Amino acid sequence: MERLKEIWESYRYQLLILLAVVGLVGVWLVKRPVDTPSQTDQTMAMGSTSSVTSAVSSSVGGKVCVDVKGAVRHPGIYKLKNGARVNEAVAAAGGIVNNADMKQVNLAKQLADQEVVYVPVNGETMPGASAVGPAGTGSAGATSEAPIVNLNKATKEQLCQITGIGDKKADLILQYREQHGQFKSVDELKQVSGFGDKTVEKIKDQLAV
Repeated sequence: MERLKEIWESYRYQLLILLAVVGLVGVWLVKRPVDTPSQTDQTMAMGSTSSVTSAVSSSVGGKVCVDVKGAVRHPGIYKLKNGARVNEAVAAAGGIVNNADMKQVNLAKQLADQEVVYVPVNGETMPGASAVGPAGTGSAGATSEAPIVNLNKATKEQLCQITGIGDKKADLILQYREQHGQFKSVDELKQVSGFGDKTVEKIKDQLAV
């Protein structure tokens, strides 16, 4: 009996220590913090957000490409920021020439990609444009149609408004008109140096006599 008491006394402290350890482990498991996303997950999430932001910024900061024609100093194709107005396209083309008729141009109109911005000269009527006020809508100042140019009355500036006709070809037309008189038909333009059948066919819808 004495022997059993001695054995119990020797193991009692070890049992108490074991119970204390088990209790501490239980408390730690109950109070363990919730797992947070791993660094890899956070990086992936940030990368996804960055991609979306980049795509939105690219769309908002896009460009429009417009063809500026007519009574401007430097007709041509210009790239402008998305949301630009007609007045910005005219400015990019060097501004207007002295005989430009700005009453027919809506400078506040917002530009669209692949649009033609046309500035008429005094006395010229925009095709399909009826009375257009300062805040008017319609084709004035930004139209997909080129004007009809009369070969027998057009100035050099008006001739340069035709697609494919630059300064040199305009001078050749004026020279031909001085030497041979008025054109009797648009097809007679083929007699001018630099104007073949294909060239005349492409631009004849923009010409008249």
